[in-house]
Amino acid sequence: MATRLVQINMKALDDSLLGRFWADALGWGVDSEGPGVTNLEPVGFAYPDPAAVCIDLVARPEPKTVKNRVHVDLATTSTAHQTELVARLRDLGARPADVGQGEVPWTVMADPEGNEFCVLEPRSRYRDTGPIAAVVVDCTDPREMARFWGEAMDWTLHEVTDDHASMRSAEGVGPYLEFVRTPDTKKVWNRVHLDVCPYPGGDPAAEEARLCALGATDPGVDRSAIHWTVLADPENNEFCLLSPR
Repeated sequence: MATRLVQINMKALDDSLLGRFWADALGWGVDSEGPGVTNLEPVGFAYPDPAAVCIDLVARPEPKTVKNRVHVDLATTSTAHQTELVARLRDLGARPADVGQGEVPWTVMADPEGNEFCVLEPRSRYRDTGPIAAVVVDCTDPREMARFWGEAMDWTLHEVTDDHASMRSAEGVGPYLEFVRTPDTKKVWNRVHLDVCPYPGGDPAAEEARLCALGATDPGVDRSAIHWTVLADPENNEFCLLSPR
């Protein structure tokens, strides 16, 4: 049994407006499941496919109060492309952000609702990922996060150190999932989280039990109105276990 990362879930004060920003930023299409839910995926994409990790924006009234523990890094192909992309994102409504990064070759920005993201300088490892180079999770122990997520999903581990770990779909396509050591710890529920799903024919209850045996916990979310399972990883980051697809 195994799961795969299929999308990131992002809470938004206005899912439609924020969805339009990210669709324009990534060159993706926009769909809606109804009021308060906006889906983003590449044009012509057949969900789920490891070639992309989609974005699901869900309206919530609570404002953002702390730095997100999950963010995306955007890929560029040259220094000129990085400069052009930063300028285009600013025109779309993004702004520079200071998260204590100091002098770095990448550019830290925030979307119109303050969600942090990075525009990376050109790096050869991200040349074939698509517009999203990596989904990045802040953590205190990258090795333990790599252990859990490496067993939770069938993705391939590419690097594991005390400060950084990364993995990618076993098919070698799409973005990386990366864990970066940071000094801060989780304080509030995450406005951005991971969504995983089993493969077709998978048993959701059995997969939930397997994930809990690996170290996932039940964060106590009321499930009465939802048809998916909410769990938390070893550092208490919420994630959703969706129905098999």
